[in-house]
Amino acid sequence: MKFATQCVHAGVHPDAEHGAVMPPLYLSSTYSFADFGKPRRFDYSRSGNPTRQALEDALAALEGGVRGFAYATGMAAESATLALLSAGDHLVVHDDLYGGTYRLITSVTARMGVQVDFADLRDPAALVKVLKPNTKMVWLESPTNPLMNLLDLAALATTCKAKGVLSVCDNTFLSPFFQRPLDLGIDIALHSTTKYINGHSDVVGGGVVVKDAQLAERIGFLQNALGVPQAPHDCYLVMRGLKTLPLRMKAHHDNAVRLARWLERHPAVSQVLHPWLESHPQHALAKRQMTGGGGTFSFRLKGGNEAARRLLTSTKLFVLAESLGGVESLIEHPWTMTHVSMPEEVRRRVGITEDLIRISVGIEDAEDLEADLAQALR
Repeated sequence: MKFATQCVHAGVHPDAEHGAVMPPLYLSSTYSFADFGKPRRFDYSRSGNPTRQALEDALAALEGGVRGFAYATGMAAESATLALLSAGDHLVVHDDLYGGTYRLITSVTARMGVQVDFADLRDPAALVKVLKPNTKMVWLESPTNPLMNLLDLAALATTCKAKGVLSVCDNTFLSPFFQRPLDLGIDIALHSTTKYINGHSDVVGGGVVVKDAQLAERIGFLQNALGVPQAPHDCYLVMRGLKTLPLRMKAHHDNAVRLARWLERHPAVSQVLHPWLESHPQHALAKRQMTGGGGTFSFRLKGGNEAARRLLTSTKLFVLAESLGGVESLIEHPWTMTHVSMPEEVRRRVGITEDLIRISVGIEDAEDLEADLAQALR
């Protein structure tokens, strides 16, 4: 099936008893055994739930994996993935990443005895220099949050496979509609399904998809043992959002590219960071490994923090809020909001500064969004 068809039908089967077209919402916490010593497919909802299974099957199909996993939050998905590591293992992390991930890795994973090194992996050759005999995982984002840097996933995955190292890519910004990391050789594709996959800013969730059956068994054990799966009702909402993913992603992308080109010409803007712009330093890589640039991007303002404050408090349609990927447009200040958990010196070193603005462009009329930014920049 083509992608749009999968979004509607993957994981969905008419209810055998009543013929319901949408998968029923199973709220039961436990399930009866068929007989003594004979559990049915589901026995307890932490271990498995029919509604969650439908979503997990859909995620696997869309990312091209053998098995998907749904989690309570995106951070729960990250925590469970990092739990594949043991004390004494070495983790390599691309140094430009979501602030919450940085906090988790430095404050929790490292405290558990995992050795962590951050490196700029935009040059794939840099990975070889930081690998160690005990390296077990490489953690990637592409595009990165919020600087929109790209990583050559195929090249990095090749190096990881040659060294027997697991590769993880956070694919939240693009969704499988615009990028499929597993097809590029990555071992684990990870999402905050709160964002584009759900798309309606009304539920939080996380997702993981893998292509290797043995790795899937390890992750499935951790999902159950840690008790971090997504609740059935939240899974139901994410599945509803999935059905319109292609339509929404096209609208997000088209609106974002239009606004990015407009901002490039605006006298108050010093730089626009969107991979679909020819001015992006990795535009050629974007065209090679992605089919679209997505709806979230960043730009820099002339005038620093004061200019940022004026803009952030003057928009009418763009809502000042964290998160991204919903049908409504959001605007935020990484320096004081999504990345405030990163130490100041780390933020400055990677390029997250007071003049940086990140917007998640919704599916409203592009002319209205452009007019809103124009009046706010005035």
